[in-house]
Amino acid sequence: MRPLFHPALDDVRPEAILHALSDPVRAAIFTQIAGMGCVQACSAFAAVGDRVIPKSSLSHHIKVLREAGLIRCERHGVEMRNHSRCSEVDQRFPGLIAAILNAYAKAGA
Repeated sequence: MRPLFHPALDDVRPEAILHALSDPVRAAIFTQIAGMGCVQACSAFAAVGDRVIPKSSLSHHIKVLREAGLIRCERHGVEMRNHSRCSEVDQRFPGLIAAILNAYAKAGA
């Protein structure tokens, strides 16, 4: 299997973060990962709200979040485990992720 690409913190770009979180489904997935505070398997995100996410779409969303530097993924057998890089990214761009996620929360209220 190919190794997974995870950008170094210095290579994380704000435009990549904005692109990754511009999709409401990705933002919801990232909110769940960041809010759990623990490692989550991809299968935990098979449904967002009342919408079932096809496996291929879920893989794409996870890849976009990973390549933007928002999550770190690790393979464990056939399972992919994901955890947030929120604290790392917040050191580089203080308040950016919180502002985006708060805007989604206000829009959904």
